[in-house]
Amino acid sequence: MPKMITFGSEMIRINPAKNCIEYSTNAGRSWISRYTSTSCGTFIDLLPFGSEILAITNRGIYYSSNQGRSWISRYTSSSCGEFNTLMDGGSEILAETSRGLYYSTNAGRSWIKRR
Repeated sequence: MPKMITFGSEMIRINPAKNCIEYSTNAGRSWISRYTSTSCGTFIDLLPFGSEILAITNRGIYYSSNQGRSWISRYTSSSCGEFNTLMDGGSEILAETSRGLYYSTNAGRSWIKRR
C-alpha cells in the first residue's frame, strides 16, 4: 500500500510502482502524477508538517513547499542511519531509523538520538 497523506483539500501519495508523487482531489477515485523525477531517489514516507510536506527517500529527507510539485534536500547525512518513518510530535519531528529513534526541533534540518 502506498504511503498517503491528506494535505489541504488533496490526498497525496507515493506510487511505489512508478516512484512518483500523485494527488487526488476526489477522495482517491482518480490520481494524477505530480512529481516524476528520480533526482530525490526512491520515496519511502511522507509527512505533512506545517506548510510543507517532508519526504523520506533513500537519499535522505526532502521537503516540498508547493504540494509536492518540487522537492529540495533538507538532510542527507548518513549519521542517523536509514530513515524508515516520520511522525509529527507537535514541537518536534520523530524519526524511526535503522539506528534507533531520533528527533528534530528544526523541521528536519538536524537530528538528535532519543535516549
